[in-house]
Amino acid sequence: MAIAALSVSPSSFNPSKVRLRHRIMHPPVNDITLLAATAKNRNTVLSLTAIVRYPFHINSKFPESVFAGGDGIDGGIGSNFGGGGGGGDGGDSEDSGGNRNREEALMALAQIGRSLDSFPKDLAAAIESGRIPVDILMRYVELEKSSVFRWLLQFGGFKERLLADDLFLAKVAMECGVGIFTKTAAEYERRRENFFKELEIVFADVVMAIIADFMLVYLPAPTISLRPPLAIGSGHIAKFFHGCPDNAFQVALGGASFSLVQRIGAIVRNGAKLFAVGTTSSLVGTAATNALINAKNAVDKSSADEVENVPILSTSIGYGIYMAVSSNLRYQILAGVIEQRILEPLFHNHKLILSALCFAVRTGNTFLGSLLWVDYARWIGIQKVQEEENA
Repeated sequence: MAIAALSVSPSSFNPSKVRLRHRIMHPPVNDITLLAATAKNRNTVLSLTAIVRYPFHINSKFPESVFAGGDGIDGGIGSNFGGGGGGGDGGDSEDSGGNRNREEALMALAQIGRSLDSFPKDLAAAIESGRIPVDILMRYVELEKSSVFRWLLQFGGFKERLLADDLFLAKVAMECGVGIFTKTAAEYERRRENFFKELEIVFADVVMAIIADFMLVYLPAPTISLRPPLAIGSGHIAKFFHGCPDNAFQVALGGASFSLVQRIGAIVRNGAKLFAVGTTSSLVGTAATNALINAKNAVDKSSADEVENVPILSTSIGYGIYMAVSSNLRYQILAGVIEQRILEPLFHNHKLILSALCFAVRTGNTFLGSLLWVDYARWIGIQKVQEEENA
């Protein structure tokens, strides 16, 4: 296979008059596939990358050379990919990672017989800009083979998370699956003999937790950013948070890098979102609980003095704060440090073991969160111990 980076004038380009003379590899070829074309502007240079596939006699097939210069061509296509650069100095070094990602991705597409047009526009744009490593591209191709994943990949948020972590959906299932059991067990651990006396409060806690479980996995999950740039007129705050990662501790993928301030911004942004999620889910949970309490009191008048309605506003705000602080930090550390930086590198080729360890860690984290919530709710006074109410 031969690889060549070509630059020609858009108005005079003729594929039949192109001769390759750089980085020719054996065996020789007689046909080329043009993989990408990017015009720097209307009147300058059109940069092309070619993958040469079949045997041919180079000099007789392509009589005219049109190689671009001025961009350090001796460095190979990695230094000239994307074309039209200036001088081959240090100014190009910061783009080398993106150029390499793009080269490798385009070569992989040629090997599997796919074109950029067969991918969603946001993903195709990320490939062209060199923001997607080839392993992430191939992960997308593999995920497409499943009808369930293919449907989920239609949604931007799921696509960004599945590309960053192919076990993301399994982690959602783990979190929601163990949520009911672990949170109910934690409630019993804290309440013991008062568990059934405070059953309505237990129900509210479990409902709030299950509604929030999905968002606790979704929001702090590491992502591959496919978001388009913000409009020019966007404010400074919007631009800042747009550049923050979804997880403060995540590995910078696709050639990206995050500053310390941006990583702190990720904690603040996710905290605000989780406050909204926690407050809303609590409103739903406590409203449902109060409806059950009132229905119970209507049937059994003797229980009217034993069980009181759960305070909706204070409980909802309290749970929102708890989600923004405790849950936010715990799940960001879990997803960005324990799973992505520790477990994933160690067990990358052993998915079954990795899944089992993620299940164990997330189960423990969920149980811990339930214990912390009961103590926190009693500490701020939105829940009371049954003995205190009877005293």
